[in-house]
Amino acid sequence: MKKSKTFNKISNNFDLKNKKVLDIGCGEGDFLINFGGVSLGITTTQDEVDFGKENNRNIILGNAELIDQLSIDNNFEVIWANNLFEHILSPHSFLIKLKKISKTNTILILGVPVIPKLNFLLNINKFRGSLASNHISFFDKKSLELTVERAGWKIKEVRSFVFGISFLDKIFTLIFSPHIYIIAENISDFRYPEKKIKEWEGENYYRELINITEQ
Repeated sequence: MKKSKTFNKISNNFDLKNKKVLDIGCGEGDFLINFGGVSLGITTTQDEVDFGKENNRNIILGNAELIDQLSIDNNFEVIWANNLFEHILSPHSFLIKLKKISKTNTILILGVPVIPKLNFLLNINKFRGSLASNHISFFDKKSLELTVERAGWKIKEVRSFVFGISFLDKIFTLIFSPHIYIIAENISDFRYPEKKIKEWEGENYYRELINITEQ
């Protein structure tokens, strides 16, 4: 990861080496070791947890979609989720549950492969990542932005971090980028619109989501 120019640009922009970061879907902790010393990684694979113990990496076993049920404090400054969102069964529910373990102004850095604006680019290998056979959720730039916003996160930036210069990244992201990063801030007082809550009245399935936003 230290050799990744994109990651280094993001890390330097947000001073991640000095921040307490929650790395969701951390694998063996290749990103995790570049965050602040009190950072935590979550994985669904026991072998990766064991690898973390052997290599002094703070990794626990857990399912991202049940993250609100894990014993995690809410003192993280940054939530890092890269190449995870497209694997999630319920992206909206996941984003809402993240709020339960977030403090006011916690920053979410969400890296997601996206379907390019110009569909012919899907004929190029580099742009077909969004359609990988193990992905179950699919986004273009606009649908990704709306998904994040409607779950109570205020979008600060949408960038590829390829160039490291904001306006160039934004132009590249708009048309060509196969992978983009949403930088969003937790809206701690987010509430669903009353019209949406009334749609869910009496349905226990939705009560959990409503409760999280009302806490």
